[in-house]
Amino acid sequence: MISPVKVTKRDDVPKKQVALILTVSIVLALVFSGIVLLFFDLNPFTVFGTIVTGALGSPMRIEQTLIKAIPLTIASLGILVAFKMKFWNIGGEGQIMMGALCASYVALNHGDLPQPLLLVLMAAASIAGGGVWALIPAAFKAKMGTNETIFTLMMNYIIIKFVMYLQYGPWKDPASKGFPKIPMFSENALLPNVLGLHAGWIIMIVLVAAVYFFINYTKKGYEITVVGESLETARYAGMNIPAIIMTAMFVSGGLLGLVGFVQASALEKTLTWGLSSNYGFTAIITAWLARLNAITTLFVCLAFALLLQGASYIQLSMNVSSAIADVVQGVILFFVLGSDFFLRYRVKWVGLKNAGEVKL
Repeated sequence: MISPVKVTKRDDVPKKQVALILTVSIVLALVFSGIVLLFFDLNPFTVFGTIVTGALGSPMRIEQTLIKAIPLTIASLGILVAFKMKFWNIGGEGQIMMGALCASYVALNHGDLPQPLLLVLMAAASIAGGGVWALIPAAFKAKMGTNETIFTLMMNYIIIKFVMYLQYGPWKDPASKGFPKIPMFSENALLPNVLGLHAGWIIMIVLVAAVYFFINYTKKGYEITVVGESLETARYAGMNIPAIIMTAMFVSGGLLGLVGFVQASALEKTLTWGLSSNYGFTAIITAWLARLNAITTLFVCLAFALLLQGASYIQLSMNVSSAIADVVQGVILFFVLGSDFFLRYRVKWVGLKNAGEVKL
């Protein structure tokens, strides 16, 4: 197709230009989402103000925003590691659920252990469970070149349905009077509060620093980056590509599995089939918006959590349909994600005279 527009990949973007592109995208997102709200006879200024108030307007609302940011950040770090290698891990939901399942098994069968030991065992089990679940598609990709996108996506449903089976069957609490519910964890299996918030926030900060160091300052992190940038370069350098894929996916799945532990221990206090709350899918967006940078991921996830909490609040306070809140989120994401294209590529109008020389 002949086009009067030429698109070329950028080598580097000045910080001022990055700031300008992001600012324009945010302004356009607000303008167009405002138009959507006007279409539904809603005042955009009132809605946007209520979103901010709903996320930051009181200590309890700030706490709820942070509670959403913690699992989203950890999940995004897991997705980041896989995407850095251009392994499209769409199985975050399943890896979170497998981590929660393994942590719950430890909690339900060894709830009398001392709290520090029990929590460490639960965390280790969640990392192992999520990591091993991610190794299955990694092994098929490394050995047979299978499509990891479809493979990891389908594995989500396997483990989620299995947990549903446990909840309605073998693990159902006999004391629940017929209600499909797994027994609650003992007190020793619950993450304690630190400074008014569950200890998951400490895990989140430690992991942000750890993943940043791993990707930027370790040999394995360097190999993952090289494999993602060019398989041919990695082969020429004599790297063991199958081993790198397996390592990266175990780390990715382990981080996502840890989200399951945090959710089960700190929030649900048991295992439920809906525990992952779509964080595995949402993390794909936030990791991409952060441009696969661990430090940036923390701030992107905090901003996204603010949007999620604010959207939940307007549904209650303004009696706004959840569908409208989802539309507003979608419009905002469309423009913010669209800005990433202009950060990666330069778009130049070459005119109709030169259009014949440009083929896209």
